[in-house]
Amino acid sequence: MNLNQVTISSKNLEKAVAFYTLLGLKLIVDALPRYARFECPDGEATFSIHFNESMQQSDNTTIYFEDNNMDDLVEELKQKGLRFKTNPEDQSWLWREASLLDPDGNKIIIYKAGEHRKNPPWKI
Repeated sequence: MNLNQVTISSKNLEKAVAFYTLLGLKLIVDALPRYARFECPDGEATFSIHFNESMQQSDNTTIYFEDNNMDDLVEELKQKGLRFKTNPEDQSWLWREASLLDPDGNKIIIYKAGEHRKNPPWKI
């Protein structure tokens, strides 16, 4: 089994599509205002957004995008006008992370874990 697609909800797909395009994802399906799908710049995964007008803002969705040059990417995204909640920081679980929110309040983590993502020293 391979996780290759994630779909999130949005109250405003036009804002969400602009955000994720600015983040670096490539729009491949444009069925606005109800649905949009993206390709990630690296790998085979896709990411989509569907319209949900009754969506409630919450803290329960966190989306991780890994980049080997995450510090440079974060700086590039800041230059494009994205506002980060946290700057790149080394974490105790051996990942380097920075965070921001998408237009619907979903938490986005830009990170670099490398080998530690699947093989931390405490792996069973």
